[in-house]
Amino acid sequence: MAFTKKPLAIVAVVVLGIGAIGVGLYAASLAPTNTETDTLRITLLSNAGIMIEADGLRIYVDPVDLPSNYTDLPADIILMTHPHGDHYQTDIIDMLQKEDTVNIFPSNMSDAVTLYDAIGVEPLDQVQVGTVNITAFYMYTWAPEPYEASHPPENNWTSYIIDINGFVVFHAGDSKNLPEYEQIAGQIDVACLPLGPGCQTMAGYEVVEAIQDLGADYFIPIHFTEGNEQLFMFDYGDTIADTTECEALPLAHYEYHEFN
Repeated sequence: MAFTKKPLAIVAVVVLGIGAIGVGLYAASLAPTNTETDTLRITLLSNAGIMIEADGLRIYVDPVDLPSNYTDLPADIILMTHPHGDHYQTDIIDMLQKEDTVNIFPSNMSDAVTLYDAIGVEPLDQVQVGTVNITAFYMYTWAPEPYEASHPPENNWTSYIIDINGFVVFHAGDSKNLPEYEQIAGQIDVACLPLGPGCQTMAGYEVVEAIQDLGADYFIPIHFTEGNEQLFMFDYGDTIADTTECEALPLAHYEYHEFN
C-alpha cells in the first residue's frame, strides 16, 4: 500500500476483490469545475488523453502534447496508464502540477513514482481522492509468436475505472478487448477505448467486442489519428447501434461532451 504526502485528502489505497466494484453505481448530482451545475465534462485530448471535470475536480488521464494554455488548467489528479512516450511526457506532467496534485501511476513506473511523489498501483488497487474512487484495472496487449507484446501482462500496467459520485468513466489505456472486462460488465457509464492502427480491420472489431462486453452507456474513441474516428464509425457504427444500447460519441481532439 502507498500513500501520498500531498495535502489533497486521500482516504486509502486498498486492494479489493473486483466484485466490490460497482456496488450502487448510479448517476448522482455533480458540481464540476468550469461547467454548469450537475454536469460532468469529458474533453478528448491528444492521442489517448482525456480530461474529466466534475465535482470541483479536474482529472487527467495520459495527457500528452497539450497546448501551452493548459497551464491555466492544472490537475487535481493525474492518472498514467503506462510509460510509452505517446502516453507519458514529463514536460506535460510538470506543466499540470500544482501543490496538491495527486499523481497515480503503475508501480512498474518506479522512477516516475519517485519523481512525482506518486501513488504506485497495480490492477485491482483502489484509491480514494476526495469524492472520487479510482480503481486500477488490467491493461495489456497480445502479439503473435515469435513477437513480444508491446504491453506485456507481467508489467502490471493499468487502465482506470473512475467513479465520481456514482458516474463511472473507464479509460482502457492501450487495451482493446480483454477477458477481464466481464468482471466489470454493466458497471461503466462511459467507456474510453483506443482505436489505434488498423481500426478498420480486425483491431476495429475488437473495439466493438469490448463495447459489447462492457455494456457501457456511452463510448468515446481515443488513440486515433485525425479522421480515423469517423472512418471507424462508418465501418462499425451500425454494428454498435444494432448490437448494443451504447451511444457512440466520436469527438475530435480537444472537443468535449457534457453528461447531465
